Amino acid sequence: MAWKLGPALATGNCVVLKPSEFTPLTALRMCSFINEAGFPPGVVNVITGYGHTVGLAISEHMQIDKVAFTGSTHVGRKIMEAAAKSNLKDVTLELGGVSPNIVFDDADLDLAVDCFVRGIFWNHGQTCCAGSRILVHSRIYEEFLKRFTQATKSLKSDKLFSEEPESCQCPQVSKIQFDRTLEYIADARTQGATVHLGGKQDHTQGYWIQPTIITAQPDMDFVKEEIFGPVAVIIKFENEDDVLESENNSLYGLTASFFTKDLTRGVQFANKLQAGTVWVNCVNTLYPNVPYGGFKQSGIGRECGQYALDTCVIYFPYVLAAHETCSGR
Repeated sequence: MAWKLGPALATGNCVVLKPSEFTPLTALRMCSFINEAGFPPGVVNVITGYGHTVGLAISEHMQIDKVAFTGSTHVGRKIMEAAAKSNLKDVTLELGGVSPNIVFDDADLDLAVDCFVRGIFWNHGQTCCAGSRILVHSRIYEEFLKRFTQATKSLKSDKLFSEEPESCQCPQVSKIQFDRTLEYIADARTQGATVHLGGKQDHTQGYWIQPTIITAQPDMDFVKEEIFGPVAVIIKFENEDDVLESENNSLYGLTASFFTKDLTRGVQFANKLQAGTVWVNCVNTLYPNVPYGGFKQSGIGRECGQYALDTCVIYFPYVLAAHETCSGR
């Protein structure tokens, strides 16, 4: 919400905010702070409800000049369609991704394991930039898998407010997402992948799923799909060219990360990846002054930084003649 509200309010706009139907209370609570801060009535307006009703109404409204949306590629298409059919409003979309995490044979394995465990299992995989695919060079594959498995086993879901927040796991946001994630795991098994760890419901009640590791082949269909759950798919690779070909042929291009001690190699490799953000020897490192967004079906436009402000204003010149004769040029 901050990425949407901040630029819009800073540039003098009023906002109609529709939160996810699964998490409306956060937006409502935030609005109580906005009222306490003294914002005039009508500057920030929250409308709760489902996307196919409330979201559609916002996208189609003739007096709304811009829509900024974070969510699925499927819904993003519908928003663009509604915007085109109404007043051709400006649209910024931050959509899905199947972000690759790449481990080269010279990588610091301890650092890579620590980062990738947080990269996929933070918020239980329910982030657009979750590192759901981990591509590991064949020379270090077995050792990486061993260390990654040990680190994943240390994650806990028995306490939501743990004294060790880095190891705490949360449930899926809804039964819909819970079922989708388990279906994804079942589909992986059907296609011949191996569920190396987890893969089942965690606890007898609620929407918890065990942190899951799947080993797979790069040509399996399920590895190309966004999971949005606590599932890390680990794939072995032999050379950089194979990685570039498979990743750049993806329908998505939101983020990517890779680990190597050779920074020259890292910069050259990063320049070849079709991803909106590339992290080298780190994951999910975001700064409010750095533009964020994706390639291809991962979205349109950028958020954060100066670009976010630019998308909330309309540029037009005033031309004032300094003389009485119009030259026409």
